[in-house]
Amino acid sequence: MYQIETEIEIAASPERIWSILMDFSAYPEWNPFIRSLSGDVTPGQLLRASIQLPGAKAMTFRPKVRVAEYLKELRWLGHLLLPGLFDGEHYFQLAALANGHTRFVQGEKFSGILVRLFAARLGVSTKAGFVTMNAALKARAEREAGDGSMHQEIFG
Repeated sequence: MYQIETEIEIAASPERIWSILMDFSAYPEWNPFIRSLSGDVTPGQLLRASIQLPGAKAMTFRPKVRVAEYLKELRWLGHLLLPGLFDGEHYFQLAALANGHTRFVQGEKFSGILVRLFAARLGVSTKAGFVTMNAALKARAEREAGDGSMHQEIFG
């Protein structure tokens, strides 16, 4: 298994951030990493996602929703070709902070027999995609919340 995780503090409520994350139709307007997302976020349902790593062409896949907990977490599992070859369990997690801000965590757990071949690239390009999306989410949430600060911390 190989895991990437990023974290950012956003000066907006979990409700505000969740509403942005669930507004799939607006992703092309602001999200540089997940260029489009559609489907029903009920666990067990399939989504249609198009992601674009920095400097690469967009890739479309059909992940299955694993967790959709209001204001807390959205998690899905996708596969490259066949399950067990190269699987990615992607997640967004939100945690309310005492100061009225939200800690947003975006990560992915990769597993399967091909993960070792791609681990170095994942650590650079995929993490860069997460970081750019996190910054864009922060900018969108804070612009509408009235605070434009752009501080980011990355862990992992």
